[in-house]
Amino acid sequence: MNSHYAEPRSLPEPAHSPAPVAALLVAAGRGLRAGRGAPKQYRLVDGHPVLARALAPFLAEPAISRVVVVIGEGDDVLYADAVAGIDDARLAAPTPGGTTRQDSVRRGLRALARDGFDGIVLVHDAARPFVSLALIGAAIRKLGDVGMAAIPALPVTDTVKRTDDSGHVAETPPRDQLVTVQTPQAFRFKPLLEAHEAAEAAALHGFTDDAALMEWAGHPVATFTGDPANIKLTHAEDFRRANARPGEVLVTRVGTGYDVHAFGPGDHVWLGGVRIAHDQGVVAHSDGDVVIHALTDALLGALADGDIGTHFPPSDPQWRGAASAQFLAFAASRVRERGGRIDHLDLTIVCEAPKVGPHRDAIRVAIATAAGIPVEKVAIKATTSERMGFTGRREGLAALATATIRLPEAE
Repeated sequence: MNSHYAEPRSLPEPAHSPAPVAALLVAAGRGLRAGRGAPKQYRLVDGHPVLARALAPFLAEPAISRVVVVIGEGDDVLYADAVAGIDDARLAAPTPGGTTRQDSVRRGLRALARDGFDGIVLVHDAARPFVSLALIGAAIRKLGDVGMAAIPALPVTDTVKRTDDSGHVAETPPRDQLVTVQTPQAFRFKPLLEAHEAAEAAALHGFTDDAALMEWAGHPVATFTGDPANIKLTHAEDFRRANARPGEVLVTRVGTGYDVHAFGPGDHVWLGGVRIAHDQGVVAHSDGDVVIHALTDALLGALADGDIGTHFPPSDPQWRGAASAQFLAFAASRVRERGGRIDHLDLTIVCEAPKVGPHRDAIRVAIATAAGIPVEKVAIKATTSERMGFTGRREGLAALATATIRLPEAE
């Protein structure tokens, strides 16, 4: 059973936050329960490092201004290999972790404090690579509503019993009062750092998550609805289930996308998530990124899941000026939620200017980061229209995209 795959969910709301938001990913564990091999955060799921998959949705969330990863001692090469191809200024240099998760989180918080950060921090276990952009946004919004701490939770479906030292049942707690919790957990930064420092000063090292530490410090902890797909990879069997789909055949699907925008007043255009200086801007509801819009439609077309206007209607003011990378991240997450894989993204940009060649590699990296795929799976070509048509007259620019994916179908 592939418990991390779920039916497509509704469109995530934008995660507007009046306070700066940082993400802290804990990747310092050794993963001994996962069996022999590299630490689990550096193993592959669907051909991609677990850590890279966990990072992608956080880097696709525009509200997040800083991402810190805490890694184990001696894991520098493993980390560099896992994040190769990710080119995002928000991703800080890795921070060395400690011997326990609690110690590692404290060190990550201290690294943020040294940079002068204050605001909202999302603490996430790197061993949860199926975290969605929707859940990240829900964490940010929930903390804005409740104040100090907010954690994703799911109701318990099995009966839970507490046993005594002899192994006999001592208590059966009411199931309707029990939940299981996940990450990312959202906190006000300074209270969480203060709680960590106080626990360290008191030599208390047994906290299994940051919410428990905040409870100990006397802060209220709110919950919001978690995601059943957001599983934690712990044992070797978890990896086998994540990579195997018994009884399913992956069928190739191809989708196409096209977008065009007219030039207007401005000094830059966005192409594939990269800001390029130009003597004009574009007329658009969002940031007018024809590359991202075409790719998003190509993925949605391969899924037979509507188009970009279905999910991000231009009539909705919340998308005015929005960064288009989140649209592509959303479409890519729809593929993964269906148990699918993105095999290739191919794009042609049509314009007389600006010149695309000098920015080709940066655009490929930005697209790969937003889609959560290796940069080798992104191809970009650019052409003119030989001075014919609206692009030839320099009235605008266009993009054509093809997305090749595989989706599971029952035998």
